[in-house]
Amino acid sequence: MLEPLAGRADQDKWVIYVPPENAEAVRAAVFAVGAGRIGDYSCCSWSVTGTGQFLAHDGASPTIGSIGTVERVAEDRVEVVAPTRLRADVLSAMRSAHPYEEPAFDIFALAPPPTDTGLGRVGALPQPEPLRAFVSRVRDALPATSWGCAQPGSRAAGVAGRGVRRGRDSLLGAAAAADVQAYVTADLRHHPADEHRRASDVALVDVAHWASEFPWCNQAADILRSRFGESLPVRVCTVCTDPWNLETETGGGQQ
Repeated sequence: MLEPLAGRADQDKWVIYVPPENAEAVRAAVFAVGAGRIGDYSCCSWSVTGTGQFLAHDGASPTIGSIGTVERVAEDRVEVVAPTRLRADVLSAMRSAHPYEEPAFDIFALAPPPTDTGLGRVGALPQPEPLRAFVSRVRDALPATSWGCAQPGSRAAGVAGRGVRRGRDSLLGAAAAADVQAYVTADLRHHPADEHRRASDVALVDVAHWASEFPWCNQAADILRSRFGESLPVRVCTVCTDPWNLETETGGGQQ
């Protein structure tokens, strides 16, 4: 992955302190509004029993103990996860089921886990090969276009085995910093490409935008066929929609 997609912090961990005899009611209440779901599992929670302490002041109406006396009672620490968008619902459900007028609880926003979704893929060749051969490999793997494969720099260079495919010129810095020898992309602009060549040994291979995306169409079609079977006929349109469609003669004139 050249530039992983940053995950969204859309999950909370709730920590609720409740007398053991009321813990099941609190769990049931928050589960009912959507807490406690992890993947294909529901009603997920973790708990441990400890000792809670509090001192009720004038104006309080303690469920346990009396005004002006420090109370120490057994409490369960109940942990559940819930989508961030359900904070208000979980809070309301927890309060309605909790015996205390002032329940003790914490809400922790969870950091998103690493993801394998993002821009760019790092691949490895079976063995090193000259850059000229690598460019031919790329050209042969993609549908033909008038643009073909543009490769600035020395064709005498080599690709030692690792390359990046499908990004954009905003990722040139990431490609230069990666342990790769070639960067296959589309839509490179003049100045970013020129500046990259002056600062990095990572070879650039620029292909037509349409050609770089077309292979994904068959992958998407396979996913749909696998999911829906014969109930959803799927066909991949093979019409080339590349707008740069005029061939250029060797002498420089256009046909």
